[in-house]
Amino acid sequence: MSESHDHEHGEHAPIQTHETPGEWEVLEIAVRELAIEKGLITADDHRRLLEGIDGASPMLGARVVARAWVDEDYKKRLLADGSVAFELGIDNYDRTNLIVLENSPQVHNFVVCTLCSCYPRPILGLPPDWYKSPSYRSRAVRWPRAVLAEFGTVLPDDVSVRVHDSTADMRYLVMPMRPAGTENWSEEELAKLVTRDTMIGVTVPRLPSPPG
Repeated sequence: MSESHDHEHGEHAPIQTHETPGEWEVLEIAVRELAIEKGLITADDHRRLLEGIDGASPMLGARVVARAWVDEDYKKRLLADGSVAFELGIDNYDRTNLIVLENSPQVHNFVVCTLCSCYPRPILGLPPDWYKSPSYRSRAVRWPRAVLAEFGTVLPDDVSVRVHDSTADMRYLVMPMRPAGTENWSEEELAKLVTRDTMIGVTVPRLPSPPG
């Protein structure tokens, strides 16, 4: 006896799941449904938020840094007002209040959130697990140079290290120094040097190793 699995117009059988929602999932559903019922948000607002989270990645932040490297006017405006970052078509879906920190030969900035894991998600995507870990959160402010060294970032003694503590109201993006030897690079090429970790400030951009 044969069994047909054909479904017209792209339809499929209902997806079955028997997983029981966890405590936090039940709470999230209840709060969301109550907020929609009270008119505080709409279902479309919630959908847009999820799409923003799914679509955000460190490449968005890399575009911002690369633009600042090649456009001095943009860089000045960005450092004065972090919201300029969202002019590049980036969706600031959670209304992040952003401050951009410029690294220099004299000062190296990096970011932590000592209370939880506050992070500029619209521009960097989801935070890495290590950023949320109690070890990083506590040690970054006490032994910053040691933490940076664990990421392979060893700074000269005459470079001042500044640790910035993110909050629910204030998030930070580090603008790393542009590597020497990239004077003739395009904005797109430069963006490939900028990683999530360089924009947190635990590493610095490095030129790719020559082949061979």
